[in-house]
Amino acid sequence: MSAPRIGLVHERFTEYGGSEAVVAEFTRTWPGARVFAPIVDVARSPAPPADNLAMPWGDIEDTWLTRAHAATGRRSHAPLLPFAPRAFRGLPLTGRFDAVVVSHHAFATQAVFATDAPVVAYVHSPARWAWDRAFRAQEGGGRAGQLALTGLGHIARRAELRAAPHLTRVIANSHAVAERVQDWWGLPATVVNPPVRLDRFALDPTVEREDFFLFAGRLVPYKRPDLAIRAARRAGCRLMVVGDGRFRRQLEELAGPETTFLGAAPDEVLVDMYRRCRALLMPGIEDFGIVPVEAMACGTPVLAVSEGGALDTVRPGVTGEYVPPGSDEEVVEHLAQRMTGFDSATFDSSVIRAHAESFGPASFRDRVAAVVADVLEPGRVAPPGTDAMSGGR
Repeated sequence: MSAPRIGLVHERFTEYGGSEAVVAEFTRTWPGARVFAPIVDVARSPAPPADNLAMPWGDIEDTWLTRAHAATGRRSHAPLLPFAPRAFRGLPLTGRFDAVVVSHHAFATQAVFATDAPVVAYVHSPARWAWDRAFRAQEGGGRAGQLALTGLGHIARRAELRAAPHLTRVIANSHAVAERVQDWWGLPATVVNPPVRLDRFALDPTVEREDFFLFAGRLVPYKRPDLAIRAARRAGCRLMVVGDGRFRRQLEELAGPETTFLGAAPDEVLVDMYRRCRALLMPGIEDFGIVPVEAMACGTPVLAVSEGGALDTVRPGVTGEYVPPGSDEEVVEHLAQRMTGFDSATFDSSVIRAHAESFGPASFRDRVAAVVADVLEPGRVAPPGTDAMSGGR
């Protein structure tokens, strides 16, 4: 059988993060696949050389929204999002592919209306800000932002529900996301955790642990760096914060002298922090969470709230510990209690590293390829190491 013709559709290329790394692995899974996105801003979304797409960036097929984005000075893509469903539905996909694989955050599944081929949606999450009122309140900022996000949320919910019945298969990036797909879309999903580039993160037995905890990631409200900072203050523990974002000024006002902000940092600095900290703190509810797996690849234990993607990655007593979910005050108190007297020496760094290796890119490519092969030839291939979700664990 000749290699299938695969079309790849991504939400947008306006920054480089975990979902763009997923698309990069898609292009390695299906060499020669065409990539489409409504907004492409290569200058603002450079990939690390090791992660780059297996195709020239200039070959990504965009839409009129890219020109509209440029005309607005590329300050923000957010004002263009209400037009995204129409842009996806207008992609030139019909008659070109045997299957279309969609990388979905909010609107990308609308591409199902632009093709006659089966569509497999890899769902980073249904739009949480559209479905989850508490999440929307946290992300919306002031009243104007809340109103705008509420209106956009209505558009996103309607778009997702319109597309869902037409999807051939749904892949979720974690069990938590699979449960959302079932609850919000009424569809089962196969779980395939996203790829983590473990070659950039490794053990170094010559590096000794030091007396500080680490928060790493974008400084945005949903990642809850504020809870890590409050817990460090309550526990009287040193905290290093690696990352930057719109929440930084408020966090600096909240922090005490025990917290140090390092800003955005290259991989070599982040790896050094992973290797030297007592533990990584994960106080937010992630869809999956690549940062904790990176830390584990360096042999570092993780303290995480027991919800969301952490349930797929953290093994209590082996790769880290959970703190129970609850109100902000309860999470801060539980996290502070865990931090006080936490002993990273009770964890085996080589066992932590071995666990992280199960999330490598090769395993991801095998699993998504098997799902798509099963769509094209039902029953011939069983996706290795995946499991289907139909609502509960």
